[in-house]
Amino acid sequence: MLYHLFEYLEKHYDLTGAGLFRFISFRAGLALLISLSFSIIVGRRIIRALQRLQIGETVRELGLAGQISKAGTPTMGGVIIIAATLLPCLLLANLNNIYIILMIFSTLWMGTIGFIDDYIKVFKKDKEGLKGRFKILGQIGLGLIVGITMLVNDSITVRMTPEAAATNGFEVTDRVKAKVREGDAIIDKDFVYAKAPITNVPFLKNNELDYSRILSFAGENTRTISSILFVLMAILVISAVSNGANLTDGIDGLATGVSAIVVLALGILTYVSGNAVAADFLKILFIPNSGELVVFSACLMGACLGFLWYNVYPARVFMGDTGSLTLGGIIAALAIVTRKELLIPLLCGIFLIESLSVILQVAYFKRTKKKYGEGRRIFKMAPLHHHFQKSNYHEVTIAVRFWIIQIILAVLTVITLKIR
Repeated sequence: MLYHLFEYLEKHYDLTGAGLFRFISFRAGLALLISLSFSIIVGRRIIRALQRLQIGETVRELGLAGQISKAGTPTMGGVIIIAATLLPCLLLANLNNIYIILMIFSTLWMGTIGFIDDYIKVFKKDKEGLKGRFKILGQIGLGLIVGITMLVNDSITVRMTPEAAATNGFEVTDRVKAKVREGDAIIDKDFVYAKAPITNVPFLKNNELDYSRILSFAGENTRTISSILFVLMAILVISAVSNGANLTDGIDGLATGVSAIVVLALGILTYVSGNAVAADFLKILFIPNSGELVVFSACLMGACLGFLWYNVYPARVFMGDTGSLTLGGIIAALAIVTRKELLIPLLCGIFLIESLSVILQVAYFKRTKKKYGEGRRIFKMAPLHHHFQKSNYHEVTIAVRFWIIQIILAVLTVITLKIR
């Protein structure tokens, strides 16, 4: 809103200082400060409101240290993260930008699913919450919407040479000239903006993977099948990351801290992908108009840091599925629209490890029960952070060490930009 207001004032009244709002870096910094302040200041009042409404956590006895003392702690605190993300985004982002529209939609979509889940648990006293099949349908629905929009919307393109677009049969939406460096010289070069199911991935030429390369055996149907594969990948990534974030949210501050680190890394990746100079220097895909997502990333990071103020041990509020499913869904959608979805296993390594620990535990238990008549376990308890709790590690120790591991994974993900 403020972006459009100052854009109007600059255009019609030449207002001094209004041009600041054209700079993504200025709006991103301001957005982070607003979201951080909102989540800390207003978040306190929301926590009190949750307490008055007796929206407290119901704790099952699992034999974990300090578990019983958490009973009654306000949950559904994810509304703080959602509000602190959307408010500065609506104020400072370009609301006509298709990427911003997609991210706002994704936030509301996953927030609604998580809220319904928490509502059933808290007010209907059903510990199972929303049935698993409905959560999965919601995740599939968002994956379909994001994936299909990426393929059909004319504003969602990547920059490439005219020859590359013609060779691969990509639909061209615009033609542009840009200055690029070749050797020691800077020259004008012809480019096109094309709609293409292409993503960034290390170790390949120019860090690019065209999904149709995987399906070249399909002949004349390659382009259609590659588009379907792109959408299926969007569904898989959104489902996997949102469920991974949900499983990680088991001890104070763990999921929030990990998410903040992931969002920071995604913000860096978004900036270089949306900046023509940086993208050209790193030899990665330049994604026109995606730079606006830096503002959204700043909003989300500020919201996570502000929520962490109250969520670190001993937590005064839990995010609930309202927060965890939403955070996972947003992170996945942000990776997809910036064409970094194949970096997710590395970038979201903590979410992946937590999910794998549950899958392995359940599979091994069922296999050994069938073979020996009684189930056996790989871990003392799953997800993995509970295994360490059972091993008498303190929550703070587990959370901080997981954060450190996630920082390492985030740094590795960012430096893959130079691996090709």
